Amino acid sequence: MGHGGDVIQELTTDHREVEEIFAQIEALPPGDKRRKDLADQATIELVRHSVAEEMHFYPAVRRYLPDGDSIADREIRDHSEAERTMKDLEGCGADDPRFDQLIGRLMREIREHVTDEEQNLFPQLRQTAGKEELDRLGEKVRTAKKTAPTRPHPATPHTPTAQKLLAPGAGMVDRIRDALSGRGKTG
Repeated sequence: MGHGGDVIQELTTDHREVEEIFAQIEALPPGDKRRKDLADQATIELVRHSVAEEMHFYPAVRRYLPDGDSIADREIRDHSEAERTMKDLEGCGADDPRFDQLIGRLMREIREHVTDEEQNLFPQLRQTAGKEELDRLGEKVRTAKKTAPTRPHPATPHTPTAQKLLAPGAGMVDRIRDALSGRGKTG
């Protein structure tokens, strides 16, 4: 499954890509340096995905679902927890005793979040939002991911307005830092 299509297809593709990275991490022995490189890659993808969801997807959830506010608030709380875990993980090498505990926690948090979205939230939104709206949101999410941050910023407010104002600047700084450090480059 490639990128493109409606918002549900786009977000599902992101989920599959992150799961593939998690599987690669799990296949490597503890302490292997490649686990940290893969954890960094997962973080990059997860942060971009989360910011795009908070900017465009969750406002649609609020608009189209009868209990959309409570659902979106819960999803954003999930993002905040995962972001704190990613921030803690950012400071750990693969040989750090906390690394395995933190990457395990992150994988659990993300897998639970993905299961809930795919089994509950996505089908509900597909029922209530029209095809044109889902297609429009897919394009908005793809565009947002291009300028989104690549590092966790847990102190940033998780509101659509804050994300739209702050994410592009933070994203630019993060991409410069990544380029200078080589972060996110596998191989």
